[in-house]
Amino acid sequence: MKIGCVREIKPQEFRVGMTPGAATEAVANGHEVLIEAGAGMGSGFADADYIEAGAKILPDAAAVFAEADMIVKVKEPQAVERAMLRPGQILFTYLHLAPDPEQTKDLIKSGATCIAYETVTDRNGGLPLLAPMSEVAGKLAPQVGAYTLQKANGGRGVLMGGVPGVAPAKVVVIGGGVVGTHAARVAAGMGADVTVLDRSLPRLRQLDDMFGKTFRTAYSSRATTAELVSQADMVIGAVLIPGAAAPKLVTRDMLKTMKPGAVIVDVAIDQGGCCETSRATTHQDPIYEVDGVMHYCVANMPGAVARTSTLALGNATLPFMLALANKGWKQACYEDPHLLAGLNVHAGHITCPPVGEALGMPFITAHEALSI
Repeated sequence: MKIGCVREIKPQEFRVGMTPGAATEAVANGHEVLIEAGAGMGSGFADADYIEAGAKILPDAAAVFAEADMIVKVKEPQAVERAMLRPGQILFTYLHLAPDPEQTKDLIKSGATCIAYETVTDRNGGLPLLAPMSEVAGKLAPQVGAYTLQKANGGRGVLMGGVPGVAPAKVVVIGGGVVGTHAARVAAGMGADVTVLDRSLPRLRQLDDMFGKTFRTAYSSRATTAELVSQADMVIGAVLIPGAAAPKLVTRDMLKTMKPGAVIVDVAIDQGGCCETSRATTHQDPIYEVDGVMHYCVANMPGAVARTSTLALGNATLPFMLALANKGWKQACYEDPHLLAGLNVHAGHITCPPVGEALGMPFITAHEALSI
């Protein structure tokens, strides 16, 4: 199979879909690897590194899309990239379709087979291709939130860890999954007063068992969320419903009760955000203000630490990429129901029910797609 990887063109996105190491593995498995010139530069990988791995360098994205049987990316394809997809071509990347009807319509129109990293599952019910970036985003969230809290950036001017005689920042993390756990660990490590909200009592018990007094936990009822949000210096949105739009757990009314200069870091923005006032921003212009509350809603947070993120993502995606290339998408998905769960669009159909339901569009199941 011809596996192509193009340079990411989403603003301020420096990751790349294939590392030279992944290219080496693909070539060793008998595949041809096509890399757009300069694709890896943002992550510190030169074209020469890919050439040494046995890959072929092509001058631009159009050349890669034209030749490749499978396109491997990081972020969802932008409009100009979607226009280059063709029927039967495999697209393997993050898609986050639930809040993005325009992308969904374009992918349906393309006739391509689109497999989303964020809905591939594992035998433990986890999301193995989302987890590495969730870990990165979770660890970054308190870091960027602390920066936003500084007075010069519009924040309250509160130090995360406080100082003797002065209380630390109060941080509320909504969601106790991968993002929330890493965010809470880092925020607590910075000395903040941290509370994690979740609706799963088993998960809250697990967090208590693992972290003890490092941070507190609370059940995520509407009343508790409203109370804690009103007291918070920083709220980190770490909610995820696989494939679906994030629920709006921080309402506009709650926002009005927050302290002037308080900060919301909405890591759930890839899925539409969990705050009613959230809208996607970029690394170039990451912060905006609503009702005196500072919002940090960058939709590709891990892109800020591109080398770490690219290596972590590559480690996770490599086995699935090789399975798709070695067996073809249909056989690979037939043999692996967890990979099949990643199928979001195929041959003009939405094949992920949560996406169809979120967008109010017709859909079939991924199992039905295997017969098309």
